[in-house]
Amino acid sequence: MSRFQLSLFFILLIISSCARNLRGLSQVKERERSAGVLMHITSLPSNYGIGTLGIEAYKFADFLVKAKQKNWQMLPLGPTGYGDSPYQSTSSYAGNPYMIDLDTLIAEKLLTKEEVTSVFWGDNEKKVDFGNMFVKRYPVLEKAFKRFKPNSDYDAFVRNNKEWLDDYALFMSVKEKFGYGQWTEWPEDIKLRKKAAITKYSKELKDKINFHKFIQFKFYEQFDKLKNYCHQKGLKLIGDVPIYVPLDSSDVWANPSMFQLDAKLTPLAVAGVPPDAFTADGQLWGNPLYDWDKMAKDDYKWFINRLRATGKLFDVIRIDHFRGLESYWSVPYGDKTAKNGKWVKGPDMGLIKAIHKYLPNLEFIAEDLGYLTPEVLALREGSGFPGMKVLEFAFDTREKSDYLPHTYIRNTVCYAGTHDNEVLVQWEKDIPPEDRSLAERYLGLPGGADLRYPILRAGMASVSYLFVAQLQDYLGLGGESRMNRPGIMDGKNWLWRATHEQISDKLADDIAYLTTLYARYEN
Repeated sequence: MSRFQLSLFFILLIISSCARNLRGLSQVKERERSAGVLMHITSLPSNYGIGTLGIEAYKFADFLVKAKQKNWQMLPLGPTGYGDSPYQSTSSYAGNPYMIDLDTLIAEKLLTKEEVTSVFWGDNEKKVDFGNMFVKRYPVLEKAFKRFKPNSDYDAFVRNNKEWLDDYALFMSVKEKFGYGQWTEWPEDIKLRKKAAITKYSKELKDKINFHKFIQFKFYEQFDKLKNYCHQKGLKLIGDVPIYVPLDSSDVWANPSMFQLDAKLTPLAVAGVPPDAFTADGQLWGNPLYDWDKMAKDDYKWFINRLRATGKLFDVIRIDHFRGLESYWSVPYGDKTAKNGKWVKGPDMGLIKAIHKYLPNLEFIAEDLGYLTPEVLALREGSGFPGMKVLEFAFDTREKSDYLPHTYIRNTVCYAGTHDNEVLVQWEKDIPPEDRSLAERYLGLPGGADLRYPILRAGMASVSYLFVAQLQDYLGLGGESRMNRPGIMDGKNWLWRATHEQISDKLADDIAYLTTLYARYEN
């Protein structure tokens, strides 16, 4: 290559880079400076043991408006399986039956007040009892189903969602028939989805199948009404899409060719993350891995459809474990830890291009936490998606931090902490003395000062176009309110609920003051 050709090459490279940056800047300028609260539906107050899509959800939307918030972030809304995690759902498409509001069904005369209030829903208004939900919720919903008369809206819902609804309803019905065991343990014919078996069980379990279709109709009917109300109030809904799905899901059972499974439908390898300074064994998630090469052949249609379905619920989608799209940690199936895994190349920009092509009107957030290589950073920049900045990660003295607010760019979303982190009161209590000292010096505080409120102020003051905090952190609650401790399966995650008294006008006014002080709200 001649000197002239080389110079021309670099000029064109610079022009191309500038064009990408200008496109990115134009996208960022369209995003107004705003704030939001992370609060899952199940954490709302309720008289029936768990937060629902009923009146308290509407009251919370009103609370957010009074607090000058323009974003309500939720966790995934799917039916929860083992461990009650919203990130381990039995379907990427279905809604959680526990979130269906029973008072609404009473108003529709599908239930009586006595049928609902006579049930013991638990005696702890600050915690969800998922075991009790599993035992008590479905019999009550079945009573509503028996009174339900299908109408044109129901028929349209079933018809428009046939691609996933038929498989999901059959999956749940067969699962109940065989004692809720994992589908890999079902009789061979239905496990392998033999045509005769599908026909047989579809006839045998017709009533149960229709029951599960009814549940999904009611979930989406109630959620759509709540979403419309939020939009009328100027609120955007932000939600997560877990990067992986569990093995025991209708997604894998109905679409085994999309995953790295052998001829007997046993995973060849599973997902996790490698060992680090916090976990010597790494984290063994156990989810089956995608066959990205197979997906690429039809331009990632299965994954795109999954994102499109999530986009019907939310205005903005946070892609969980974004770095796994560049390279993912593949652990041999059967290993007890994640130590023997290896990095395997993911779909990278191929999937990102498909997302931009097929879902041009959806907004995304890249959950770009974890081990970030130059390749991962290049993928995030190439996507144009805003990355995440978590303030609880900012003051680690062991290494240079990219989470200190002065390092942020506008195209980022700042979080005080996420559902996977300690709440701020607990974090402040547990951080090492040297990290606390750095936080105090950075925030201009005297030794021993309370860090919670200054952290919230720092997030509000940051240049990030969006700041999000958990409601627990605005309330100043302790470790009892933490939503999740990653890698721990002891039945104590995902339980926290707010009380009616905690979601107060006084709290809304306090949040509104901070929001307007740092210009995150404009009429």
